[in-house]
Amino acid sequence: MNVATDMRDLSIAGLSVSGGAGPIVRDVTLSVRPGQPLTLLGESGSGKSLVAQAVMGSLPPGLTASGHIRLAGTDLLAAPAAVRRKGWGRTISLLPQEPWLALDPTMRIAGQVAEVHRFVHGRSAQESRLRAEENLAEVGLDRAGTLYPFQMSGGMCQRAAIAITHASDSALLIADEPTKGLDAALRDGVVERLKQEIAAGRLVFTITHDVAVAGALGGMIGVMLDGRLVDYGPAEEVLSAPTHPYTKALLAADPATWQRRVPTQAGAPVVTGRALAKAYGGRSLFEGLDIEVSAGEIVAVVGPSGCGKTTLGNILLGLAPAGSGTVERQGGVPPVRFQKLYQDPPAAFAPHQTIRRALADLVGLHGLSWGKAEALIARLRLGEHLLDRRPGEISGGELQRFALARGLLLDPVFLFADEATSRLDPVSQKEVVELLLEIVRDTGLAVLLVTHDGALADKIADRAVLLDRPAAWVSRRACDALTTGLAPCF
Repeated sequence: MNVATDMRDLSIAGLSVSGGAGPIVRDVTLSVRPGQPLTLLGESGSGKSLVAQAVMGSLPPGLTASGHIRLAGTDLLAAPAAVRRKGWGRTISLLPQEPWLALDPTMRIAGQVAEVHRFVHGRSAQESRLRAEENLAEVGLDRAGTLYPFQMSGGMCQRAAIAITHASDSALLIADEPTKGLDAALRDGVVERLKQEIAAGRLVFTITHDVAVAGALGGMIGVMLDGRLVDYGPAEEVLSAPTHPYTKALLAADPATWQRRVPTQAGAPVVTGRALAKAYGGRSLFEGLDIEVSAGEIVAVVGPSGCGKTTLGNILLGLAPAGSGTVERQGGVPPVRFQKLYQDPPAAFAPHQTIRRALADLVGLHGLSWGKAEALIARLRLGEHLLDRRPGEISGGELQRFALARGLLLDPVFLFADEATSRLDPVSQKEVVELLLEIVRDTGLAVLLVTHDGALADKIADRAVLLDRPAAWVSRRACDALTTGLAPCF
């Protein structure tokens, strides 16, 4: 990799981002230097991604930035928009929080990587194709080049976006939640890739909810809360001796520190799958799989990215056919009470409709009370002002909580939660999980929880199924593998 030799520090001074209702981000001062990366931590909606978008020059409509952002001697905020756009993919690259929105749904993945080499770097078609194959192999997608984004799991799309960003070879890399939705092995691989970029002299600015990722990258860490920078310093100091109460709460909210949930007596089966099998692209995902989720029970599905976890949940809901086997759902229950929380919340919301309209339509269609919606929104710590924004105008974590509120409004008997907390910071994740556990206890809700977080599965699930060829049922108490890399346990 050939990072520009005249590259200087990225310097952010007195940055504020404002909208019609006033400032959202206030007086943020940070820097990124070669060999000294910067990582931002903080709760969903705290303004982390807005800082990155201000640097990139891609703030949502209606928002403006003030202060100074200097890169390579240029004050980016003073530069015309056309000049800033010319630097995209050349001087600055952004690994977006929602790769599902950034990938072209009509184009195969290999072609999307190759076009960066062809049109940004001016390489020949043959060389671009070969380099794209190398980029995909580096993130474990060497057999996925012919797939379209809609044929890939959320984790696979995330890795494809990483390959595209790496291909750009820009001087500044902004990585917004680069490890969300990835299993432990792939997460560690992404971290190692970022460390290689740092070692090569590339400026790396990362936004994450994963404290372990922040610690592994080192450099400087900033912690944001309500649009302000409340903690900032060397990684080892911030993580070992935090000064702000929120930072202390953030570090204490790791699922590994939670008490294990005491399981209650499960009720009647709500969803049952027998001898399920599914193959995709000539590869068997699972076969001969029996699974049962009963009322008041939480069953976790864990395993590597792309192993069929989401596919299994979709089969149980009737959203995808099984290759063989049968599925039975509790009789006498309307289909609308079997709900799914999607891994990528933007895929579940109309992009041009406000959140208020989306929820109001649901309330009106099913004859529900708006007061019930307001109570759930308040319980999930979602400000009322967010209701009048569109999905693209709020953070991924906020949108994920709205998706949870929408699903719970329908009083489900079965909830397929597909990485339902992957976009939440540890504090928000703990609050959302506590709400979900309360509903399970009070209503007998049956939950199928797909997660890459072994510690989370270990603490709250009654049972777990590991999809790691061969799939194996594991008692929550029987195996510590859930917290140590999802190794099969027999």
